[in-house]
Amino acid sequence: MDSPALRTKNRTAVWLTEIFQPPVVVTLQLLISPLIEAGFPGTVVYGALAALFVCVLPLFLLLALVRLGKVTDHHVSNRKQRAPVLLMALASVLAGLLVLESAAAPRSVMVMVLAVVAGILVLAAVSPFWKMSGHAAAISSSAAISVLMLGPAWLPLLILIPAVGWSRVVLRAHTTGQVIAGSLFGGLVMAGLWWLLRGWLV
Repeated sequence: MDSPALRTKNRTAVWLTEIFQPPVVVTLQLLISPLIEAGFPGTVVYGALAALFVCVLPLFLLLALVRLGKVTDHHVSNRKQRAPVLLMALASVLAGLLVLESAAAPRSVMVMVLAVVAGILVLAAVSPFWKMSGHAAAISSSAAISVLMLGPAWLPLLILIPAVGWSRVVLRAHTTGQVIAGSLFGGLVMAGLWWLLRGWLV
């Protein structure tokens, strides 16, 4: 029989995993993406439009696949199912880029979406061979980009990176190495790409 401490530990891990799952984290990231340009908060509509194509539509399609039994669960725990699901998401994101470009969306929104595209491409390429943590990549890139965008006052967000990584290991969804790899990829590569593109396009 599980002890109260173990039940609390597992329950906390589940809550962290669900609250900070990639669609939620990336949606918030996209909503604040226009903040660094003139016109905010009016321009938040472009962030919402980006979130529709990057997060909402892919999530609805994923849930439909889960309901049809084509995918095991909404976290896509089966490594072999990840690449097709990520490529489906990529198609939606690319369509969103075209819509955002035609709508003259702020460059900051476009940069954020391009950073997400890079993340999807790498995760899709790695997934057939290794299950790098998408949760860790999403929270680390979002936290790092928020600090870069909004300043040192937002440094406490970085504590979410080990917290979410811990939850994935506790739930045995990933190994410690897979979580560390996802965190480094999101925090260094995706956030670094965002920084470079921001200087180039914005």
